[in-house]
Formats: sequence, structure tokens, C-alpha cells
Amino acid sequence: MKIFKFGGASVKSAESFRNLAHIVKTKGGERQLLLVVSAMGKTTNALEALLGQAYHQQHFDADFQQLKHYHLQILYELIPQQEHPATQRLEQLFELLYTQLSGITQNDNFDKVYDQTVSFGELFSSSILHYFLTEQDVYNTLVDSRKYIQTDTNWREAKVDWAWSERLIRRDVPALLQEGLVVTQGFLGGTNNGLTTTLGREGSDFSAAIFAYCLDAGSMYIWKDVDGLLNADPKHFPDTVRYPEISYQETVEMAYYGASVIHPKTIKPLANKRIPLYVKSFINPEGEGSRICDCRFEVIAPAYIIKEKQCLLSFGVKDFTFISEKNLGTIFNALSELRIKINLMQNSAISFSICTDYNEDRLHRLIQTLQDQFVIHYNTDLKLYTVKNYDAASISRIIEGKQILLEQRTRTTFQIVSR
Repeated sequence: MKIFKFGGASVKSAESFRNLAHIVKTKGGERQLLLVVSAMGKTTNALEALLGQAYHQQHFDADFQQLKHYHLQILYELIPQQEHPATQRLEQLFELLYTQLSGITQNDNFDKVYDQTVSFGELFSSSILHYFLTEQDVYNTLVDSRKYIQTDTNWREAKVDWAWSERLIRRDVPALLQEGLVVTQGFLGGTNNGLTTTLGREGSDFSAAIFAYCLDAGSMYIWKDVDGLLNADPKHFPDTVRYPEISYQETVEMAYYGASVIHPKTIKPLANKRIPLYVKSFINPEGEGSRICDCRFEVIAPAYIIKEKQCLLSFGVKDFTFISEKNLGTIFNALSELRIKINLMQNSAISFSICTDYNEDRLHRLIQTLQDQFVIHYNTDLKLYTVKNYDAASISRIIEGKQILLEQRTRTTFQIVSR
């Protein structure tokens, strides 16, 4: 069987849905097929904005109606009959969303209500896809991933209960796949008491990998707007190179450092069962794409990765003694409690520096937690540049014209933090 994952860019318009259906019909093959779909276009961003307005008790009706119109307009282009069950289902989902937004107060746990609210994006897109494929004579079953991917309550980045999820998926989904195609949502999980969780921003890739692992899929495909796994973002580097084939390990490291093509957690479940992952273009579905598998290469093109909106923090002990393991433990505990991830770290005799994604609220809470024990300095609005499998030419290219605040080099990886 195959798993196909389609991201937001591949379902952003009526034409995009038609193209998706064409790919399913021509590339799905005769084998069993499960589709994992993300929210449409920039819907997740729009839902985050609505949540922010509701949480701060601001009016959100105008933006709500705009989001609703966007989805209904695409649906009407695909299925013109306004009395169609698809319209009724979409109207029902938007009523539920409005009720959810209207009930939010500043006393609520923000991360918890985030999951209950932003998750509607995938419910919208999967419902539209289900009904559209049915109209296209593609028999399919719509499955609620929240009932199968079971997680804890670590809101916004829930941890998967693999044993329970696998049991549920294996119990029901294979029989549905025998009948026809299955459509489900990416990004979403659920708790044992029926609450919605999310698997981390851009987590639909991970959702697809969970289903692939639990169903022993023969292969998984991620359909993107690029021709495969590239060694750099074409928006920043015009002369990108496509990797025709690359190892699980290389891909995991690239994802960890911030490469946007693959979600960092996607690879492990696939690698554990040696399930090959194909990155293909929905714009050019006939293209070769990239194959990620259990392979090794002596020489590989350098990969350039840029993470923006970074913060560089430096901690110094107030009495000018050396940074000790005890000091580091205190810092790491605070970072863990506030769910601040380290993208790079470096220490000297009297200071310890980290580079993290900038989050104003968490940064201030971290400073409040540690300011009695450490002298803390920080810079924001920075960029983290990473070169995997670097050589002299790639280093020269990346440092040219940069004001470098921190530099680090290992056997295979070169990194700088700069303005």
C-alpha cells in the first residue's frame, strides 16, 4: 500500500484539488492508498490569528467570515450544488468553530485551546477532499485521525502513544483500505477523553509517517511544490541541487537543522521499518523527485539551511566562576520547563550560549527564572545558517558579508549565527 501526503499548497484552490485528484488517479496505482491532507493554503495562519483575537476578547467576525467564504467559494467551484452534503458539513464545522472561538477567555490554557481551535483547518480540507473525490467517482472513506493517533496532553506538540495508536489503526483501517481509498487529516491527534491535540507545526508529514508505520506501508509520498529534496531553499539560493537519493540519516539531520521540506519527526518511524519516502512535485508529478531510504554515499552536495527569527542567549555566572555541570543542569531544566528548543549551543570557561527560535513570552519567562543566578545577555532578529557536508567553497559562500556573532564547526557541519 501507499501513503500520499498533500500539504496546504496542494489544496489552496479549486484547481489544486482537481490536480490532486488527477495525481491520485494516475499515480495512486492499483494498490491500497491512504491520503493525508493538511489545511488549505494559509488557513492555519488565519486560524491562529482568529484565536489570538478571541483570546484577547477582540472582534473576530470579519476575519471569520473571510475564512468561511474562502472555503465555501472553493467548495462551490468543485461542487456547485449548494444543497450538497459537503456544504452542510462545512457549514456545521464553521458553526462549531464559531462556538469554540466565542467561548474562549484569557483564563483558558492557551496551548490547549490552540489545539481545539487550529485543528479545524484539517477538518475543513479533508471534508472537501472526501466529497470532491466522491463526485469524481473515486470511492473513499473519510477517517478522523483524532480517533486513531492517540497522544498525551502535551498541547501543541503532543507525544504519540505508539502502541495504542497502532492497535487502533490496525483494527479498522486495513478493512477500509480493502474497500477503497482512505482520506484523513494530518497534524491532528486525540486524547483518550476525546480532546484534540496537534503534533507540532507542519506536523502532517509526521501524521503520514505514523499511518505508514502502523500499516506497514510499502512506500510514502510527500507531494510538494518543489521537484524533490533540494540542497537549499530556491528562494535564497538560485542554483539548488536535487538529491535523487539520500539516506534517512542525512535527511534527519537536515530536518533537525531546519530544512523545511521534511518535518523532523517524520523519518524515524519510516527508517525503523525501512519504508522508502519519496518527495515529489505536485506541479510536475512526472518528475523523478527524491528517494529517501537506507543508503550511503561517500560524497554528497553541501546542504544550505537558514533559520530566521532566531535569538542568541548567553549565560554567565554572577561570581565569575566557571560554568559547571550544575549550572548547565539549571539552565537545561528551565529550558525544558518552558519548552524552548536549542538550535545551537556553545560554552566557554565563564559563559554558555544558545541559539533558539525567538518567542518573546518564553524568552522573558526564561530570564525571570534564571536572572537571580546568571548574568543574561541576548540578541534577537538573527539568522542561523547551517552547512551540512561543507567544503571550503561553501563556507566562503555562507560567511560572505555577514556580521557573525557565533561560529561553530564539527566534522560535517558548519554553523554561524549572524544579523
